[in-house]
Amino acid sequence: MSDDTGIQETPAGSTGPRPEPIRFFGTTWVDHDNGYAVRRTAAAVGSLAAAAASCLVLRLAYQGLQIAAIGGFVTLLMVVMFAICSAMAFRYTWDGFTRRPDPDRQASLRGLLTVGFVGSLLAYFFRSLTEAPGERLHREEYEEARKQYEKRTTRRSGNPKNRRRA
Repeated sequence: MSDDTGIQETPAGSTGPRPEPIRFFGTTWVDHDNGYAVRRTAAAVGSLAAAAASCLVLRLAYQGLQIAAIGGFVTLLMVVMFAICSAMAFRYTWDGFTRRPDPDRQASLRGLLTVGFVGSLLAYFFRSLTEAPGERLHREEYEEARKQYEKRTTRRSGNPKNRRRA
């Protein structure tokens, strides 16, 4: 079962909370094992390659607008729209690596994030250079869940007869 932080409680008989898996990394981010470095490198290279391919597709769309001769104003609007949406998507994706996004706001920004997909890919690339995207957020939540678990289990340990009534 998972609460609003995403930390999953372990099934009965296990000890402590389990770390939440990160896309493409699973739970290798906890101990940086089982190919974590290779996965991080692959995520960085893959997101950069996808961003480059996306820019190529956008270039082809721009050339299509030039061939259609629809005018400089519409072409300028398209370029500005993609630039603004990419910048906003970059910022939103970057912020999503450090705190949980609001589901309602995310749903309302879905179209903008779709148009600004290049910004999201670049944010993923830059974050992959230092850590698994979202690792810091997951690590903080996991450490907090472990502390809470330790606090709960140590509070329950010992002889119940020796406890004072509150």
